[in-house]
Amino acid sequence: MKQPHAADELIASLLADVPAGADRRYSQQLLRAAVDVVMQHPQTLDLKIAAAALEEMGDAFAMFVSSRGVPKVTIFGSARTKPDDPLYAAARDVAQHLAAKGWMVITGAGPGIMQAGMEGAGRANSIGVSIRLPFEQGANPVIAGDEKYVSMKYFFTRKLMLVKESKGFVCLPGGFGTLDETFELITLTQTGKGLPVPIVLLDTPGDPYWETVDEFIREQLVDRGLVSAADTSLYLITDSCEIAVNEIVGFYRNYDSLRYVGDQLVIRLQFQPTADDLATLNRRFGYLCKQGAIVAAAPTEPERREGDRLDLARITFAFAKHGYGDLRRLIDCCNSFVDD
Repeated sequence: MKQPHAADELIASLLADVPAGADRRYSQQLLRAAVDVVMQHPQTLDLKIAAAALEEMGDAFAMFVSSRGVPKVTIFGSARTKPDDPLYAAARDVAQHLAAKGWMVITGAGPGIMQAGMEGAGRANSIGVSIRLPFEQGANPVIAGDEKYVSMKYFFTRKLMLVKESKGFVCLPGGFGTLDETFELITLTQTGKGLPVPIVLLDTPGDPYWETVDEFIREQLVDRGLVSAADTSLYLITDSCEIAVNEIVGFYRNYDSLRYVGDQLVIRLQFQPTADDLATLNRRFGYLCKQGAIVAAAPTEPERREGDRLDLARITFAFAKHGYGDLRRLIDCCNSFVDD
């Protein structure tokens, strides 16, 4: 017979006010994991890492509460870009146009491209998630002291928060950090660990930074079979701020969101697909089905129970869970069914 966990009574008392359901289940899992870590008597450094990571994630979760429901875009780019650089103006302009369309802008809160993005969006529409580094002096003046700013010790927790809350991404040229953020973002989408999102790699006219990166991807990764050719559909390269904004906003002109219910992928749409629309999807993307076909559907039982986007139309199919670049193309096809 399984012996009761030493902290079961304490955990139960802490969960007394948490409603039954998924929140209680995950809260119990979180508390149990924390207790188990402590009971393993780890090294001091391990405890320090675990405690600091959890604490700063909690700070970030709390910060984002005030902007729930507002679409957000994260802008990545170099901290070293100067205000007279055309890239600085591009970051400021794309942020300004997205803010005008109701989007908030998240950046790493540093100088360079990050400050440019916040200047364009304005303080009220900016959110900062900075990293504490010995050679950088805290947040830029646009966001410093704002309640929508949090500072983090670890890159991995910071990257999580820069990605988790956003429905779109604009990546401008940068160094190792920017390349790391950009490739991790693409990897998350490519592997299905992240949701499909619009990813724009923004150059300026005559400065083919991302075109050069794309050339490397195609000639060294695709040609070697290290990634699929369809994976290049996961991002868009442009030197036009207007095209960048349209890519971010236009991704949601019909597509809304997705979730898995058992083996079924459910894609929620703004508009009900017609019989011709479904025929097009099955003709072009039927190979993504593990079995059966792409069909229109009503909300599933878990969705109804949770009140999850019940007002939206749906398509569903047994997704084979590979070919996420092709899934992105399927979403683009769904968006093509409606006018801009």
